[in-house]
Amino acid sequence: MSEALDSLLDLLDLERIEQDIFRGQSRSAVVPRVFGGQVAAQALVAAGRTVPADRGAHSLHSYFLRPGDPGAPIVYNVDRIRDGRSFTTRRVVAVQHGKPIFHLSASFQVYEEGMDHQTVMPHAPDPETLETTEEMLHRYVDRFADPRLADRLAEARAAVDLRYVDAPPFATAGQPREPRSQVWFRTRGKLADDPLLHVCMATYVSDMTLLDSVLLAHGRGGWSVGDVVGASLDHAMWFHRPFRADEWLLYDQDSPSSSGGRGLGQARIWTADGKLAITVIQEGLVRVPRD
Repeated sequence: MSEALDSLLDLLDLERIEQDIFRGQSRSAVVPRVFGGQVAAQALVAAGRTVPADRGAHSLHSYFLRPGDPGAPIVYNVDRIRDGRSFTTRRVVAVQHGKPIFHLSASFQVYEEGMDHQTVMPHAPDPETLETTEEMLHRYVDRFADPRLADRLAEARAAVDLRYVDAPPFATAGQPREPRSQVWFRTRGKLADDPLLHVCMATYVSDMTLLDSVLLAHGRGGWSVGDVVGASLDHAMWFHRPFRADEWLLYDQDSPSSSGGRGLGQARIWTADGKLAITVIQEGLVRVPRD
């Protein structure tokens, strides 16, 4: 297991300070705020630790309310909304400096058999044939507003082996493309056999690239290039089938719309053997900087 993955696992291992109150640490992100995937994953950890072990997460719906301070811990308050025979619902509010910065509702279900169908997995090349994030970032270092961003981005993603199928937005800035992006990802090391951990890890990664497809539609390179400013506004996920975040997962993303300073990204996450594991939808603030 890599040192970076060890550090990420420590970040997700929240401290319980009361029965339904948890505290998580933050760490510096590439942008001057807490990475949204971190807050979402930590909130799901807090919710999951108040739920019986036989109930797995099947959906989450969340809103990013304020930028998080990476220099301060985050307190997660869990409300036990419902404990039914099959479903359990939790609400989590993340607080910093006395103000809510993030709100999450999550639902958990006892496993049961039922009708089963799915759409067909899209084609994608073998992830082992693709260059790593580190190789790609340093190949396009001249595209960044600050060349040091390549190292900072590589460090921020060091716990995850993330590989783009096609060139990312910052590599083709100025050239509008089809609003679709594919990446393969897995953690850089084996994870424990805890379904909640794998769900939380996928939640963490899901906020890294989802709005790329919005940028591609308009030939924008993103905040690292300096031609867009933005932030995640909301995030929703549905967990359909079991998966492991330490095995290759295909993140197939597209954007059906952008307007009013907001862009919508939607995606499906597939296991390497073709099972539809997760559906993700996110709206983000996407603004062109004013001169």
